[in-house]
Amino acid sequence: MLGNSVLVEIKNLRTYFHLPEGTVRAVDGVDLTVRRGHTLGVVGESGCGKSVTALSLLRLVPSPGRIEGGEILFYRTVEEAGASSALTDVIDLAKLEPNGREMRSIRGNQISMVFQEPMSALIPVRTVGSQITEVITLHQKVSEAEAREIAADMLARVRLPKPRQALDDYPFQLSGGMRQRAVIAMALCCRPKLLIADEPTTALDVTTEAQILDLMRELQKEFGMAIMYITHNLGVIAEMAEMVAVMYLGKVVELTDVRTLFMSPLHPYTRALLKSIPQLTDAVTRGGKKPRLQTIEGMVPDPYSVLPGCTFHPRCPERIPDVCDRVEPGVSEVAPGHSVKCHLYSSP
Repeated sequence: MLGNSVLVEIKNLRTYFHLPEGTVRAVDGVDLTVRRGHTLGVVGESGCGKSVTALSLLRLVPSPGRIEGGEILFYRTVEEAGASSALTDVIDLAKLEPNGREMRSIRGNQISMVFQEPMSALIPVRTVGSQITEVITLHQKVSEAEAREIAADMLARVRLPKPRQALDDYPFQLSGGMRQRAVIAMALCCRPKLLIADEPTTALDVTTEAQILDLMRELQKEFGMAIMYITHNLGVIAEMAEMVAVMYLGKVVELTDVRTLFMSPLHPYTRALLKSIPQLTDAVTRGGKKPRLQTIEGMVPDPYSVLPGCTFHPRCPERIPDVCDRVEPGVSEVAPGHSVKCHLYSSP
């Protein structure tokens, strides 16, 4: 029953980087669930482990990083001849060899990723068409001519102007928005079950960003795929996600649906993030003075340090002395589908 609705289930994932200066616990006990056809938003400050979580899922963690423990369960559907319905096969991606045949058959095919900067995702000395067709021929049994037709069709689906001409263009010949559309087309050419979008609109202007977000929603509906949307922009999360995970220093500190996140946030870190967003009502205040934008106290701790207790306690305005700085909080489920990692909500 679980496999019918769940696509990816991450359990106690730990990804560490062992460096001469010390060990960076980039992902430190993360639990997440991505459901079929749904969008999970992952938010937090830079350096909180969002991107490393995505790279761990794809087994693309760069050296000297490696997965130290946990599970990444991928519930893929398998069609069998004569079967009345598709069967669900569960595979632990954390146990696969990163460059092994099975992982390579999943990466870019059933699970794809749109990276933050399109110029770094595209090879500048190769045409856009050659890069997209390479992905298609790697995962599908089609000829070069058929792959080129599929690539042109996908570029048309992402509404890239003159898609056939764009196949022979180099990345530097396209604008930022066009390059991002090409990267999305490359990620979707094999119709993946899960699309990981790592801040795909960060370098784009507001108008182009809105177009890309609309495009992703349309393609999600058309292909029935799930999306894991990683960003620091809570405004985008409000528009795109259904469930939201708030991360801080490699841990998920709050997990809930998007409406509850904005209407009833619980974790002090979540509330601080929301207060740091400019509000339209701030433009008009008593006396004509604009209030200062609220910021989160302090700085993100040194990545090599291991803090006792709650990792957010040095910056938390609601910390409990001799508790938050000594005892690590457990995960408390305060309501169905709403969990928080904080001593303020733990049972006595």
